[in-house]
Amino acid sequence: MLSNKTNKGLTYADAGVDIDAGNKAVELMKDSVKATYRPEVLGDLGGFGGLFSLMNSKLKKPILVSGTDGVGTKLRLAIMMGKHDTVGQDCVAMSINDVLVQGAEPLFFLDYIAVGKLDPVQVATIVKGVANACKESGCALLGGETAEMAGFYAKDDYDLAGFGVGIVDRDRVITGEHIKAGDVLVGLPSTGVHSNGFSLVRKIVLERQNMKLDQYVDELGMTIGECLLTPTRLYPKPCLPIIQNFDVKGMVHITGGGFYENIPRVLPDGVGVEIDVTSWPQLPIFGLLQQWGNVDKKEMYRTFNMGIGMIMIVDAKDADAVLQNLADRNEKAYVIGKVVNSDVPVTLQGGVFNA
Repeated sequence: MLSNKTNKGLTYADAGVDIDAGNKAVELMKDSVKATYRPEVLGDLGGFGGLFSLMNSKLKKPILVSGTDGVGTKLRLAIMMGKHDTVGQDCVAMSINDVLVQGAEPLFFLDYIAVGKLDPVQVATIVKGVANACKESGCALLGGETAEMAGFYAKDDYDLAGFGVGIVDRDRVITGEHIKAGDVLVGLPSTGVHSNGFSLVRKIVLERQNMKLDQYVDELGMTIGECLLTPTRLYPKPCLPIIQNFDVKGMVHITGGGFYENIPRVLPDGVGVEIDVTSWPQLPIFGLLQQWGNVDKKEMYRTFNMGIGMIMIVDAKDADAVLQNLADRNEKAYVIGKVVNSDVPVTLQGGVFNA
């Protein structure tokens, strides 16, 4: 016989889901979300779906480009530090940068936050980071979902993912198919580790080095936690003017898999790239991670962005003009390599790679 210790009627809140807290979170994030709206956005926050009009598109053959991603285990550091205002940018950047490499202008973004226990202020802080990143990227935060999943996530845990959509004219889609030997690789700096490789980062920092996240590191000029939570760089602002004014043959967002896995995705058969790893300033965090974890140099370039977060492949005759365009807008960029006839997709040169 089933035990019935109480006759009290159960509520959703008794099961760990607070609807009132969810409503409060929506109110706290409303202004941040509305600040991202483009003229194409229809309706208001709170509908079952986000509405976005393409009626005024001036493109002859408009193509929508979509991408989705999450922040990954970098969130564990944010949770440990109680710092939630930067991971929203990571979430946006990981999808929007992927959309950008197809030549697409970001249009809108949707986020998904799953929590163990809904804290309205915490969720609003996360969403404000998402909204600020959307605004910087020129896209609307069109909608999202906050799921309180009691008993599935621990009380203080959460996950964060998103979905972005951009638009490009069919004739301007960047595919990489016209890349040829002699083309030049222009690299744009990263802000640090971005949002990939954090399972290895955590193993090195928290387990191998047994470091506290608030430990100050002289070489970094900040605590190790502050450095690692530096958000993923958003590349639409520096790159869109180049895409619109030059023939960009290929673009590579250096994410998980580093140089060795991402660059081959845009190369046609019969060509590879030679990259001089001494051609851009090295960020201290990567040297420290390599040293602390005794990580092989090739493994570093297979896992991390190593200071270059975005690569544009252009004709050699356009390289100087591309660099000048970026410099005129105070954007740093470096010629980091060239395309060659080769069956080896990626060859790294410089320092230990010449040994």
